[in-house]
Amino acid sequence: MPKPFPAEFRRDVVSVARKHEAPISQIANYFGISEATLHDWLENADIEDGC
Repeated sequence: MPKPFPAEFRRDVVSVARKHEAPISQIANYFGISEATLHDWLENADIEDGC
């Protein structure tokens, strides 16, 4: 099982993705994660933030 990414890293990536300055695929590639992972992180962040 891969080591989970630190919470701070996840928050930073979600913050960048929420700015909508680049496609999700480009952001995921830049940070070395899959698009599916980024989508999951965004969904989880929306739930945690009550969006």
